[in-house]
Amino acid sequence: MIIVLKPEPDPDQLSNLMEWLKSLNLKINVSEGENSTILGLIGDTSVVDIELLRALDIVDAVKRVQEPYKNANRKFHPDDTVFTVRGVPIGNGTFNVIAGPCSIETEEQICAVAAAVKASGATLLRGGAFKPRTSPYAFQGLRQNGLKLLLEARDRTNLPVVTEIMDLSHIPLFEDVDVIQIGARNMQNFELLKEIGHLHKPVLLKRGLANSLKELLMSVEYIMSGGNDKIILCERGIRTFETATRNTLDLSAVPVLKKLTHLPVFIDPSHATGIAALVPPMAVAAAACGADGLMIEVHNDPPHALCDGAQSLTPEAFDGVMRAIEKVRPFAVRYDHGTPVMP
Repeated sequence: MIIVLKPEPDPDQLSNLMEWLKSLNLKINVSEGENSTILGLIGDTSVVDIELLRALDIVDAVKRVQEPYKNANRKFHPDDTVFTVRGVPIGNGTFNVIAGPCSIETEEQICAVAAAVKASGATLLRGGAFKPRTSPYAFQGLRQNGLKLLLEARDRTNLPVVTEIMDLSHIPLFEDVDVIQIGARNMQNFELLKEIGHLHKPVLLKRGLANSLKELLMSVEYIMSGGNDKIILCERGIRTFETATRNTLDLSAVPVLKKLTHLPVFIDPSHATGIAALVPPMAVAAAACGADGLMIEVHNDPPHALCDGAQSLTPEAFDGVMRAIEKVRPFAVRYDHGTPVMP
Protein backbone atom coordinates (compact mmCIF):
# COMPACT_ATOMS: atom_id res chain seq x y z
CA MET A 1 0.00 0.00 0.00
CA ILE A 2 1.20 3.54 -0.75
CA ILE A 3 -0.01 6.81 0.76
CA VAL A 4 0.51 9.92 -1.33
CA LEU A 5 0.66 13.02 0.86
CA LYS A 6 -0.41 16.50 -0.11
CA PRO A 7 2.35 19.09 -0.64
CA GLU A 8 3.89 20.44 2.58
CA PRO A 9 1.96 18.22 5.03
CA ASP A 10 1.49 19.47 8.58
CA PRO A 11 4.41 18.07 10.64
CA ASP A 12 2.28 17.20 13.66
CA GLN A 13 -0.34 15.41 11.58
CA LEU A 14 2.39 13.54 9.72
CA SER A 15 4.03 12.50 12.98
CA ASN A 16 0.71 11.23 14.33
CA LEU A 17 0.06 9.31 11.12
CA MET A 18 3.50 7.69 11.24
CA GLU A 19 3.10 6.65 14.86
CA TRP A 20 -0.31 5.14 14.17
CA LEU A 21 0.99 3.14 11.21
CA LYS A 22 3.96 1.87 13.22
CA SER A 23 1.58 0.77 15.97
CA LEU A 24 0.01 -1.53 13.38
CA ASN A 25 3.41 -3.27 12.96
CA LEU A 26 3.92 -1.81 9.51
CA LYS A 27 7.28 -0.84 8.06
CA ILE A 28 7.21 2.60 6.44
CA ASN A 29 9.35 3.54 3.45
CA VAL A 30 9.39 7.34 3.03
CA SER A 31 10.13 8.68 -0.46
CA GLU A 32 10.34 12.45 -0.83
CA GLY A 33 10.05 13.46 -4.47
CA GLU A 34 10.04 16.84 -6.17
CA ASN A 35 6.25 17.15 -6.15
CA SER A 36 5.03 14.85 -3.40
CA THR A 37 5.93 12.62 -0.49
CA ILE A 38 5.00 8.94 -0.62
CA LEU A 39 4.71 6.57 2.32
CA GLY A 40 5.17 2.97 1.27
CA LEU A 41 3.64 0.51 3.76
CA ILE A 42 5.19 -2.94 4.01
CA GLY A 43 3.54 -5.68 6.03
CA ASP A 44 -0.03 -6.82 6.62
CA THR A 45 -1.89 -3.78 5.27
CA SER A 46 -5.27 -5.50 5.65
CA VAL A 47 -5.42 -3.95 9.14
CA VAL A 48 -5.42 -0.44 7.66
CA ASP A 49 -8.73 1.37 7.15
CA ILE A 50 -8.26 2.90 3.68
CA GLU A 51 -11.30 5.18 3.97
CA LEU A 52 -9.99 6.57 7.25
CA LEU A 53 -6.64 7.31 5.60
CA ARG A 54 -8.27 9.04 2.66
CA ALA A 55 -10.22 11.28 5.03
CA LEU A 56 -7.06 12.71 6.62
CA ASP A 57 -6.26 16.32 5.69
CA ILE A 58 -2.65 15.57 4.73
CA VAL A 59 -3.46 12.57 2.50
CA ASP A 60 -3.93 13.05 -1.23
CA ALA A 61 -4.43 9.41 -2.30
CA VAL A 62 -4.17 5.83 -1.07
CA LYS A 63 -3.39 2.93 -3.40
CA ARG A 64 -2.87 -0.79 -2.93
CA VAL A 65 0.18 -2.32 -4.59
CA GLN A 66 -0.31 -5.83 -5.94
CA GLU A 67 3.30 -6.65 -6.82
CA PRO A 68 5.07 -8.76 -4.16
CA TYR A 69 8.27 -6.70 -4.40
CA LYS A 70 7.77 -3.52 -2.38
CA ASN A 71 11.12 -1.87 -1.64
CA ALA A 72 12.26 -2.27 -5.25
CA ASN A 73 8.93 -1.06 -6.67
CA ARG A 74 8.91 2.30 -8.46
CA LYS A 75 5.42 2.92 -7.05
CA PHE A 76 7.02 3.12 -3.61
CA HIS A 77 9.98 5.16 -4.82
CA PRO A 78 9.08 7.22 -7.94
CA ASP A 79 12.48 8.92 -8.25
CA ASP A 80 15.49 7.00 -9.51
CA THR A 81 17.89 5.71 -6.89
CA VAL A 82 21.25 7.47 -6.99
CA PHE A 83 24.34 6.58 -4.98
CA THR A 84 28.10 6.89 -5.24
CA VAL A 85 30.91 4.35 -5.21
CA ARG A 86 34.13 5.98 -4.02
CA GLY A 87 32.91 9.26 -5.51
CA VAL A 88 31.57 7.75 -8.77
CA PRO A 89 27.84 8.56 -9.17
CA ILE A 90 25.56 5.69 -10.21
CA GLY A 91 22.11 6.30 -11.71
CA ASN A 92 20.09 9.45 -12.53
CA GLY A 93 21.33 9.83 -16.10
CA THR A 94 24.98 9.03 -15.46
CA PHE A 95 26.58 6.35 -17.63
CA ASN A 96 29.25 4.07 -16.19
CA VAL A 97 31.36 1.32 -17.68
CA ILE A 98 32.74 -1.48 -15.54
CA ALA A 99 35.64 -3.11 -17.36
CA GLY A 100 38.41 -5.61 -16.67
CA PRO A 101 39.35 -9.27 -17.01
CA CYS A 102 37.07 -12.18 -16.25
CA SER A 103 39.74 -13.62 -13.96
CA ILE A 104 42.65 -12.01 -12.17
CA GLU A 105 45.75 -13.93 -13.21
CA THR A 106 48.83 -11.92 -12.26
CA GLU A 107 49.68 -8.53 -10.81
CA GLU A 108 51.07 -7.44 -14.16
CA GLN A 109 47.91 -8.50 -15.99
CA ILE A 110 45.32 -6.84 -13.74
CA CYS A 111 47.31 -3.63 -13.32
CA ALA A 112 47.97 -3.32 -17.06
CA VAL A 113 44.31 -3.86 -17.93
CA ALA A 114 43.20 -1.46 -15.19
CA ALA A 115 45.43 1.30 -16.54
CA ALA A 116 44.24 0.68 -20.10
CA VAL A 117 40.50 0.69 -19.38
CA LYS A 118 40.82 3.80 -17.22
CA ALA A 119 42.61 5.61 -20.04
CA SER A 120 39.70 4.70 -22.33
CA GLY A 121 37.08 6.05 -19.91
CA ALA A 122 36.00 3.12 -17.74
CA THR A 123 34.78 4.29 -14.34
CA LEU A 124 34.96 1.00 -12.39
CA LEU A 125 37.29 -1.99 -12.55
CA ARG A 126 36.07 -5.58 -12.57
CA GLY A 127 38.12 -8.70 -11.92
CA GLY A 128 37.24 -12.19 -10.76
CA ALA A 129 39.05 -13.62 -7.76
CA PHE A 130 36.55 -16.40 -6.98
CA LYS A 131 35.27 -17.94 -10.19
CA PRO A 132 32.12 -20.09 -10.55
CA ARG A 133 32.94 -22.56 -13.33
CA THR A 134 30.81 -25.25 -14.90
CA SER A 135 33.69 -27.72 -14.71
CA PRO A 136 35.45 -28.45 -11.40
CA TYR A 137 38.68 -28.84 -13.38
CA ALA A 138 38.60 -25.32 -14.85
CA PHE A 139 40.53 -22.41 -13.37
CA GLN A 140 38.71 -21.34 -10.19
CA GLY A 141 40.49 -18.03 -9.62
CA LEU A 142 43.28 -16.89 -7.30
CA ARG A 143 40.82 -16.40 -4.43
CA GLN A 144 42.30 -14.30 -1.56
CA ASN A 145 45.45 -13.55 -3.56
CA GLY A 146 43.26 -12.35 -6.42
CA LEU A 147 41.47 -9.93 -4.13
CA LYS A 148 44.83 -8.53 -2.99
CA LEU A 149 45.91 -7.98 -6.60
CA LEU A 150 42.58 -6.32 -7.43
CA LEU A 151 42.98 -3.88 -4.55
CA GLU A 152 46.55 -3.22 -5.69
CA ALA A 153 45.18 -2.26 -9.12
CA ARG A 154 42.67 0.03 -7.41
CA ASP A 155 45.46 1.74 -5.48
CA ARG A 156 47.35 2.38 -8.72
CA THR A 157 44.39 3.65 -10.78
CA ASN A 158 41.89 4.88 -8.15
CA LEU A 159 39.15 2.94 -9.95
CA PRO A 160 36.50 1.46 -7.62
CA VAL A 161 36.52 -2.34 -7.87
CA VAL A 162 33.76 -4.85 -8.55
CA THR A 163 34.20 -8.57 -7.89
CA GLU A 164 31.99 -11.60 -7.38
CA ILE A 165 31.30 -13.29 -4.07
CA MET A 166 30.56 -17.00 -4.08
CA ASP A 167 29.73 -18.01 -0.53
CA LEU A 168 28.62 -16.69 2.85
CA SER A 169 31.96 -17.67 4.36
CA HIS A 170 33.76 -15.27 2.02
CA ILE A 171 32.01 -12.12 3.31
CA PRO A 172 34.85 -11.09 5.69
CA LEU A 173 37.28 -11.16 2.74
CA PHE A 174 35.20 -8.54 0.89
CA GLU A 175 35.45 -5.82 3.51
CA ASP A 176 37.58 -3.57 1.27
CA VAL A 177 35.77 -4.37 -2.00
CA ASP A 178 33.76 -1.41 -3.32
CA VAL A 179 30.95 -3.27 -5.12
CA ILE A 180 30.04 -6.88 -4.38
CA GLN A 181 28.81 -8.79 -7.40
CA ILE A 182 26.17 -11.50 -7.02
CA GLY A 183 26.51 -13.70 -10.09
CA ALA A 184 23.76 -15.31 -12.15
CA ARG A 185 24.21 -18.67 -10.43
CA ASN A 186 23.68 -17.07 -7.00
CA MET A 187 20.75 -14.82 -7.89
CA GLN A 188 18.45 -17.04 -5.83
CA ASN A 189 20.92 -17.91 -3.08
CA PHE A 190 18.57 -16.32 -0.58
CA GLU A 191 20.72 -16.84 2.50
CA LEU A 192 23.60 -15.04 0.78
CA LEU A 193 21.27 -12.24 -0.38
CA LYS A 194 19.97 -11.69 3.15
CA GLU A 195 23.48 -11.40 4.57
CA ILE A 196 24.57 -9.04 1.79
CA GLY A 197 21.54 -6.90 2.65
CA HIS A 198 23.02 -6.23 6.09
CA LEU A 199 26.38 -5.02 4.73
CA HIS A 200 25.19 -1.64 3.39
CA LYS A 201 27.77 -1.99 0.62
CA PRO A 202 26.89 -1.43 -3.07
CA VAL A 203 25.80 -4.62 -4.82
CA LEU A 204 25.65 -5.59 -8.49
CA LEU A 205 23.01 -8.31 -8.89
CA LYS A 206 23.01 -10.29 -12.12
CA ARG A 207 19.86 -11.83 -13.56
CA GLY A 208 19.88 -15.63 -13.50
CA LEU A 209 20.30 -17.33 -16.84
CA ALA A 210 16.77 -18.77 -16.66
CA ASN A 211 14.97 -16.28 -14.43
CA SER A 212 12.19 -13.80 -15.11
CA LEU A 213 12.47 -10.10 -14.34
CA LYS A 214 9.92 -10.55 -11.55
CA GLU A 215 12.17 -13.19 -9.98
CA LEU A 216 15.12 -10.81 -10.30
CA LEU A 217 13.18 -8.13 -8.43
CA MET A 218 12.17 -10.58 -5.73
CA SER A 219 15.86 -11.35 -5.22
CA VAL A 220 16.44 -7.60 -4.96
CA GLU A 221 13.79 -7.55 -2.26
CA TYR A 222 15.82 -9.97 -0.15
CA ILE A 223 18.74 -7.53 -0.21
CA MET A 224 16.66 -4.40 0.32
CA SER A 225 14.70 -5.93 3.19
CA GLY A 226 17.99 -5.98 5.11
CA GLY A 227 18.38 -2.23 4.66
CA ASN A 228 20.69 -2.11 1.64
CA ASP A 229 19.26 -0.06 -1.24
CA LYS A 230 22.52 0.49 -3.15
CA ILE A 231 21.82 -2.07 -5.84
CA ILE A 232 22.68 -2.24 -9.53
CA LEU A 233 20.64 -4.63 -11.66
CA CYS A 234 22.57 -6.37 -14.44
CA GLU A 235 21.10 -8.10 -17.47
CA ARG A 236 23.67 -10.65 -18.70
CA GLY A 237 21.66 -12.70 -21.15
CA ILE A 238 19.25 -15.57 -20.62
CA ARG A 239 19.23 -19.16 -21.86
CA THR A 240 16.98 -19.76 -24.87
CA PHE A 241 16.87 -22.28 -27.72
CA GLU A 242 19.36 -20.16 -29.71
CA THR A 243 22.87 -21.62 -29.94
CA ALA A 244 24.61 -19.03 -32.11
CA THR A 245 25.47 -17.04 -29.00
CA ARG A 246 26.35 -18.08 -25.47
CA ASN A 247 23.07 -16.59 -24.21
CA THR A 248 20.35 -14.35 -25.62
CA LEU A 249 20.75 -10.71 -24.63
CA ASP A 250 17.39 -9.35 -23.49
CA LEU A 251 17.72 -5.61 -24.13
CA SER A 252 13.99 -5.18 -23.52
CA ALA A 253 14.91 -5.69 -19.86
CA VAL A 254 16.08 -2.07 -19.77
CA PRO A 255 12.73 -0.33 -20.47
CA VAL A 256 10.80 -2.98 -18.55
CA LEU A 257 12.95 -2.67 -15.43
CA LYS A 258 12.97 1.12 -15.71
CA LYS A 259 9.16 1.00 -15.51
CA LEU A 260 9.03 -1.48 -12.63
CA THR A 261 11.85 -0.26 -10.39
CA HIS A 262 13.85 2.80 -9.41
CA LEU A 263 17.19 0.98 -9.41
CA PRO A 264 19.91 1.50 -12.05
CA VAL A 265 20.15 -1.08 -14.85
CA PHE A 266 23.42 -2.24 -16.43
CA ILE A 267 24.04 -4.58 -19.37
CA ASP A 268 26.77 -7.22 -19.65
CA PRO A 269 27.21 -7.92 -23.40
CA SER A 270 30.28 -10.09 -22.80
CA HIS A 271 28.51 -12.93 -20.98
CA ALA A 272 25.38 -12.43 -23.05
CA THR A 273 27.04 -13.12 -26.40
CA GLY A 274 30.18 -15.04 -25.45
CA ILE A 275 31.83 -13.78 -28.64
CA ALA A 276 34.19 -10.79 -28.63
CA ALA A 277 33.12 -9.58 -32.09
CA LEU A 278 29.51 -9.29 -30.91
CA VAL A 279 30.29 -7.29 -27.78
CA PRO A 280 30.78 -3.86 -29.47
CA PRO A 281 27.42 -3.73 -31.33
CA MET A 282 25.53 -4.99 -28.28
CA ALA A 283 27.32 -2.51 -26.02
CA VAL A 284 26.35 0.36 -28.33
CA ALA A 285 22.77 -0.93 -28.52
CA ALA A 286 22.60 -1.08 -24.71
CA ALA A 287 23.78 2.51 -24.47
CA ALA A 288 21.24 3.59 -27.11
CA CYS A 289 18.26 1.99 -25.34
CA GLY A 290 19.01 3.86 -22.13
CA ALA A 291 20.95 1.49 -19.88
CA ASP A 292 22.70 3.16 -16.96
CA GLY A 293 25.95 1.39 -17.70
CA LEU A 294 27.84 -1.59 -19.07
CA MET A 295 30.00 -4.40 -17.77
CA ILE A 296 32.62 -5.48 -20.32
CA GLU A 297 35.39 -8.03 -20.11
CA VAL A 298 38.81 -6.78 -21.24
CA HIS A 299 42.02 -8.81 -21.34
CA ASN A 300 45.46 -7.81 -22.57
CA ASP A 301 45.99 -11.26 -24.16
CA PRO A 302 42.60 -12.91 -24.84
CA PRO A 303 43.94 -16.00 -26.67
CA HIS A 304 45.85 -17.00 -23.55
CA ALA A 305 43.28 -15.94 -20.94
CA LEU A 306 42.61 -18.51 -18.24
CA CYS A 307 38.88 -17.77 -18.37
CA ASP A 308 36.45 -16.57 -21.08
CA GLY A 309 39.08 -15.34 -23.51
CA ALA A 310 36.68 -15.83 -26.44
CA GLN A 311 34.41 -13.02 -25.20
CA SER A 312 37.12 -10.66 -23.95
CA LEU A 313 38.05 -7.49 -25.81
CA THR A 314 41.60 -6.29 -26.19
CA PRO A 315 42.29 -2.85 -24.67
CA GLU A 316 42.41 -1.45 -28.21
CA ALA A 317 39.00 -2.91 -29.10
CA PHE A 318 37.57 -1.65 -25.81
CA ASP A 319 38.79 1.85 -26.60
CA GLY A 320 36.94 1.67 -29.92
CA VAL A 321 33.73 0.69 -28.12
CA MET A 322 34.07 3.63 -25.75
CA ARG A 323 34.51 6.04 -28.66
CA ALA A 324 31.39 4.62 -30.35
CA ILE A 325 29.38 4.96 -27.14
CA GLU A 326 30.41 8.61 -26.86
CA LYS A 327 28.77 9.22 -30.24
CA VAL A 328 25.58 7.33 -29.36
CA ARG A 329 24.94 8.65 -25.86
CA PRO A 330 23.56 12.08 -26.93
CA PHE A 331 20.86 10.24 -28.89
CA ALA A 332 20.07 7.58 -26.29
CA VAL A 333 16.61 6.99 -24.88
CA ARG A 334 16.06 8.78 -21.56
CA TYR A 335 13.63 7.78 -18.82
CA ASP A 336 11.39 10.13 -16.87
CA HIS A 337 10.25 8.22 -13.77
CA GLY A 338 10.27 5.02 -15.81
CA THR A 339 8.64 6.44 -18.93
CA PRO A 340 10.89 6.32 -22.03
CA VAL A 341 11.59 9.70 -23.64
CA MET A 342 12.74 9.40 -27.21
CA PRO A 343 15.63 11.61 -28.35
